[in-house]
Amino acid sequence: MLHFFDKIHKNLLKLIYPDYCAGCDNLLLHNEKIICTNCLHHLPTTLHLETETNEIHRIFYGILPIEQAYSLLYFHKNGIAQNLIHQLKYKKRQDIGNYLAEMFSSEFKVAVSFKTVDLIVPVPLHKKRLYERGYNQIDTFCQTLSQELNIPYDKDVLVRNEYLKSQTKKSKIERREVKSTLFSVQKNDALKGQHFLLVDDVLTTGATIEACAKELLSIPNAKVSILTLAYAQS
Repeated sequence: MLHFFDKIHKNLLKLIYPDYCAGCDNLLLHNEKIICTNCLHHLPTTLHLETETNEIHRIFYGILPIEQAYSLLYFHKNGIAQNLIHQLKYKKRQDIGNYLAEMFSSEFKVAVSFKTVDLIVPVPLHKKRLYERGYNQIDTFCQTLSQELNIPYDKDVLVRNEYLKSQTKKSKIERREVKSTLFSVQKNDALKGQHFLLVDDVLTTGATIEACAKELLSIPNAKVSILTLAYAQS
């Protein structure tokens, strides 16, 4: 009986406060969740998890000795991926991170390079930005990924030392000018020999990821793989 009334209550709430697709902002149907069927069908997946080498890996050739690199979606202006990231980052839609981790979990589990990962590490926000936004947009994704793969997650390994203004309106050349002192590693001695999975929301020039990865690779015998939710192609 309680289950019956609970179901009625949830249905009434949906009538009063309907759910909208995070990809296109259209009304979600009863059986749809987070993203509508049409957006799911047109989701710009990269298929990087199904290949040994890809365009993300090639970005870092000769720059970083990374194990592997992946992006899940292609980021296009006014596209589905941009809308998802915007909702996740600025509209407190942390459920999108959880949804994407669950959606791709089966592919993560069969990817060979994930089998040797020891620790999932997010690209950190500066404490001032974290206070302003209230959360790191990549945290929920990392937490769910950790649960799905049974790999530990630690958001305190890397620290962002400087507060920077939003990068969204900067050119790619300006974005590449990331100071080597922007990030630092905590708990260095305890992390020797670890294989880190470094996670961020969008890869544009690769400068932020590069700065973080270099800090992780300064740890003795460390290895680094890279994962981003989306890749903004040139």
